[in-house]
Amino acid sequence: MRAAETLLRVQGVSHAFGGVEVLKGLDFEVHRGEFVALVGPSGCGKTTLLNLCSGWLRASAGAVQTTGRVRMVFQQDGLFPWLTVDENIRLGLRHVHEDPERKRRAESLLALIGLQPFASHYPHQLSGGMRQRVELARALGGETDLLLMDEPFSSLDYLTRLKMRGELARLLHEQPRTVVLVTHDIEEAAQLADRVLVLTDRPGRVRDEVRLELPRPRDATHAQVVRAVHHILTELGLETDRETVAVTNGREERR
Repeated sequence: MRAAETLLRVQGVSHAFGGVEVLKGLDFEVHRGEFVALVGPSGCGKTTLLNLCSGWLRASAGAVQTTGRVRMVFQQDGLFPWLTVDENIRLGLRHVHEDPERKRRAESLLALIGLQPFASHYPHQLSGGMRQRVELARALGGETDLLLMDEPFSSLDYLTRLKMRGELARLLHEQPRTVVLVTHDIEEAAQLADRVLVLTDRPGRVRDEVRLELPRPRDATHAQVVRAVHHILTELGLETDRETVAVTNGREERR
């Protein structure tokens, strides 16, 4: 069987701001088609790690290697307020040089996110969830191999976040991408990701890896998702471990 292509390789990465060490000795890889989530305590360097992966920061030590085109989606949507929904989406299609083809693809993306009636609306006329859907459509429309997402749904209310998780899973099914997601929402990570990397408190290290061998989209109430959430919360010291259930490599082992 042909080995999966590695799109992101993090080798011995450490990073400090002044005298404060934020990350230390990180090693992991992300392969084409994977969805990897990063979770951990506040201040453990998750967003810093994403900025290192995007190339916006250079590691104090170690190496970050990426293959292909990389795009980042932020906590607050990056839509241009003076452009319409259609115009914002077309920004992600700048690589398409023929106007008719760019128009066709923009219409297809609008249909994908279900916002055709809002093509001429401006961002301030949309709800938070709608703006985030436009941002995702713009990101998926571009020639992107690796999509880095920094808590994209954190500003939304809980019910809207639930809906957006399903939207993201559906969009990725229609427009496959390799994704690295930073989130503080453990349930979100377990519902969306193939692998969840659990970081320690600062300086952040990988303390655990949880694999979920389930097709996406998946239900947040699926037994394996629920067990993964419990396992991660226990690792982070946020839940009493009455019976630890390991789900690494798709196997369940009670300890």
